[in-house]
Amino acid sequence: MFLKFYKNNRGFALIEALIYVAVLSVIILVISTFFLWVNKASIKATVMEETLNNANKAMEMIVYEIKTCQEIYQPTSVFSNDNGQLSLKTNEFKPDGESATIIDFFICNDSRICLKKESQNPIFLTSGSVNVEKLKFDLVFNDDLEPSVSIDLQVDYDNPLEKPEYQHSVNLKTTTTLRNY
Repeated sequence: MFLKFYKNNRGFALIEALIYVAVLSVIILVISTFFLWVNKASIKATVMEETLNNANKAMEMIVYEIKTCQEIYQPTSVFSNDNGQLSLKTNEFKPDGESATIIDFFICNDSRICLKKESQNPIFLTSGSVNVEKLKFDLVFNDDLEPSVSIDLQVDYDNPLEKPEYQHSVNLKTTTTLRNY
């Protein structure tokens, strides 16, 4: 009887080993899938945050400058165009001996918003990780004939490999009235 018990429990049978390997494979697959999903979700959240932050930062800067400018400089402004330009006459950043200066907002390098102060090189307002697809300015007048500027801004995350987790677009619209008019 002792020998019979010993003979039946000598080790794993081939079927038992295959079952253990299959169960272990399923567990590893589930854990790997979960970590891949978490990684893609993290990437998507980062992409969304970066796109929104770039759009908000640029929009806030443009709105601030509109509110504090003396007037809209219409000879160099481009309105009602998806690749528009807004030129503002302001007291800030003026060169020595000048009463005012012109600052411009436009799309430069085909994909970034730039701020150019008179006689200076443009400053990027958006990072290289996003593409500005639309920067549209419209001149609007209210009942008191005070000028306002309507801004339509679309920013997309730069996704040259077309991966779904890197796709995100932000479209912001606002209208701002000049305070110093």
